[in-house]
Formats: sequence, structure tokens, C-alpha cells
Amino acid sequence: MTIELLINAIIAGLLIGGFYAAVTVGISISFGILDIVNIAHPAFIILGSYIAYIVNQTIGIDPIITAIVVLPAFYALGAAVYQIYHASFEKRGQDALRGLAFFFGLLFVTEVMLILVFGVDYRYVQAAYIEYTWHIGFMDLPFRMVIPCLMSLLMVLLLQLYLSRTFTGRAIMAVSQDQVALQLMAADPIRIKRIAFAISIATASIAGAFLIIIQPVEPSVGREYIGRVFAICVLGGLQSLPGTVIAAMLLGVVESLTSTFSGPSWAPAVSFGFLLLTLAFRPAGLLGR
Repeated sequence: MTIELLINAIIAGLLIGGFYAAVTVGISISFGILDIVNIAHPAFIILGSYIAYIVNQTIGIDPIITAIVVLPAFYALGAAVYQIYHASFEKRGQDALRGLAFFFGLLFVTEVMLILVFGVDYRYVQAAYIEYTWHIGFMDLPFRMVIPCLMSLLMVLLLQLYLSRTFTGRAIMAVSQDQVALQLMAADPIRIKRIAFAISIATASIAGAFLIIIQPVEPSVGREYIGRVFAICVLGGLQSLPGTVIAAMLLGVVESLTSTFSGPSWAPAVSFGFLLLTLAFRPAGLLGR
């Protein structure tokens, strides 16, 4: 093992960890704050990837710009999904098993629709920075990883500021703790939860653009992230976006080191072993309360 290889593996892990933060932040809101087990979240990310692909191939717009433009559409989609979920399951007290089945169905319906439209071939996008790598001595910084990482951290920072500095943001943080107190402050808990869930789905648009910049995608790629995003959310601590970032970075570094020195097949096992070991000593997660 050389020091150069070790440092490059750590850098690669930090960069992929930044991307994991973007993928997980939506789950940190829906599951960590709202207690909604949205296992269909990766499907929305893949949907975002395919929208970025269509626009990129049609008129050549950068995937990240496309993701920002379609943010309102994803927000509206998230609000509609929550309204259906609330009316059909949450309102009736059936949001546990039946609600989970609802999101399972949503996951597979989205995946099948994408397969019917696009097939199972891998799709990729074009951008000026994707093929560029910044070499600093023996360190390699591929821009297809650097740009998503930096933009992911910016997105999480903006979300954290929104949740901590605005009335609606603080209401979102409080909605899972005391809905009666929230009503006394003239805030409708259902409306607040709808806004929060819509924001969580809106982040999938950005994460989808990052994903297709980093790697080619096909409709079933999202399944690979189901376990990983919930693991990062729990490891970082529920309701903690900074914890999500730290956990994503740690998991990224662990996976990168494992893939580099032991082989990619060991990465998932070591990552989840790291999760279990951490929770054994810190059940609330790294920054959980």
C-alpha cells in the first residue's frame, strides 16, 4: 500500500460521500423528520436523471441547470404524492405497513415506466467538465465528482439555513415532535408536512442530475441506493442534516478504501458493518439527540 494510493482513495471517498449526501438529504427530511418511509425516493432520483438526459441530448443544457429548472415540477409532484399518502393511509392511521406498500408500488411503477420508455440501456450526458481531471501532484480530482460534491454541500447548507432560520423551516423540524403546539402557533401540521415532503422530492431532481454526471444510468440503478440512503440517515442521526453529511462522507471513505484495497464486492458489507458498529456505541447516530 502506497501513501499516494491511500490519499487518492480517501479523496475519492470524500467526493462520493458528497454525492451520497445529496441522495440522502431527501430521506433525512421524509424519514428522519416526518417519519415517512419513502423507499421510492431513489426512483425519483432516477426520474431526475432521465429528465436531465432528455434535455441534455435534445438541446445540450447542462444537467445541473436542468435540475434547477425542473425543481418546481418535482416540488409539485412531491406535494401531490404526500396528499395521496395522507388521504389514503396517514389520515386513517394505516401509514405503517400499507404506507410502506404504497411507496414500494410507486418505486416499481416508476421503474417499469422508465423501462417501457427508455429500455434497459445505460444513458449518459455530455458536459464540458465531465472528462476533465485536475491533477495536483499525485492527487487526481475528476470534475465529474468534484462538481456534484460541491453542489451537494451547497444544497445541504441552503436546506439547513432554511430549516433553522425560517418559520416554516422550524415548523418542519417541530412537526414530528408536537403537532398540538404547532397548531397553537397557527400552523397547519398537514400543510407543513406536505411542504416538507415536497422539498424532499425536489432534492431528488438535483441528486438525479448529479448521478447521471457521475455515471451512466438505467432504470433499476436506484435500487442500489435504497439501503445506503437509510443507512446514512440513521448513522448521521435522525433530523440532523449536518449529521447526514458527516455520515455520507464517512461511508464514502469506508467504501472507497475497501474497494481500493480489498475489492468492490466487499464495500457494501464493510459499509453496513461500520454502520452497525457505530450504532452499537452511539444508538442515536453521530449527531442524533
